[in-house]
Amino acid sequence: NFLAGLIENSGVDNKAIEAGDVVIRYEGKPVNTARDLPRLVAETPVGKEVEIVVVRQGEEKTVKVKLGRLVEDDKSTEAATEDQAPLPEGEGGDEGKQMPDTPKKDQKSDAAPSVLGMKLSELSDEVRGEFGIAEDVEGVAVLYVSPGSAAGEKRIETGDVIVDIGQVTVKTPDDVKKRIDALRREGRKNALLMLASRSGELRFVTVRIN
Repeated sequence: NFLAGLIENSGVDNKAIEAGDVVIRYEGKPVNTARDLPRLVAETPVGKEVEIVVVRQGEEKTVKVKLGRLVEDDKSTEAATEDQAPLPEGEGGDEGKQMPDTPKKDQKSDAAPSVLGMKLSELSDEVRGEFGIAEDVEGVAVLYVSPGSAAGEKRIETGDVIVDIGQVTVKTPDDVKKRIDALRREGRKNALLMLASRSGELRFVTVRIN
């Protein structure tokens, strides 16, 4: 069970949490199934600091985090359970409208690779500055999302950053394309994306890929 999507940007040292951490204990209670963690979090007041035990690269580590909100999509959870490892999927972040692109951004979008309706780019200093992406956020930047596309259906937005896909870290648009193609060859219908907002808040989104 991944922790991403539960962490609120705050004074707590959230750098203690890394992409790929697996939660095995939450406030002294075991986390044995994909639905245990969302249930335990739902019973915890937002903003409370909690102690969590994670497995990272085969070693157990105890960390403290302050919880943000977790919004779960039941249909996405069921689909990903069938097609991928049993992990909790959720959609979070702001629910505002897609930000309009300036002509400068449109030019970049036209030249950028397109995957699942997204125009993507490596996280260069120029891209970070233009979209206001935090320095500690790593992954592949989303420059544009086509309305009605697989990504658009899941409210992925301009300025979001793809951190990993199906537990595999991505650094370039080509990494994203190759990972999606690999999942399709495996017969998967959906891909589990870990996304970071511009400020670094993490969330899970399940996107159809067939």
